[in-house]
Amino acid sequence: MTADHRIVLSSDHTAIALRQTIAAHIAAQGWTVVDIGATTAESTHYPAHGEAAARRVASGDCRFGVILCGTGQGIMMAANKVRGIRCGVCADTFSARMIRQHNDANMLSIGVRVVGEGLALDIVDAFLAAQFEGGRHATRVEMIAALER
Repeated sequence: MTADHRIVLSSDHTAIALRQTIAAHIAAQGWTVVDIGATTAESTHYPAHGEAAARRVASGDCRFGVILCGTGQGIMMAANKVRGIRCGVCADTFSARMIRQHNDANMLSIGVRVVGEGLALDIVDAFLAAQFEGGRHATRVEMIAALER
């Protein structure tokens, strides 16, 4: 299976159940899931989980990443510190679609304490179904990439 069909999932201890639900959902759609998240309820550090997933995406090992923590904010901030990562936290399907279409996001972050299971699955579906539009948006994505250099 090529990296184009691989998605890395990670979370801290707060989001294990939702992460596993998302993993099963996207695996049923034909994606290969690389699950590297916490496995016990023992407290873990979300920055380490965000970084680990982001490195899988940045290296080309996985096409996309889906990361979760309590709010989705902290793990997203950590992931975005890895060069080449464009991750947005989403609590609605419109934002999930737009971060792919306009920002060429390669990672999605979700807050387990913010959205329920059904909405989380809809958000993931919207993210995965959307395609980068390019054009004027490509210029803006390049401007973001230039900030990393």
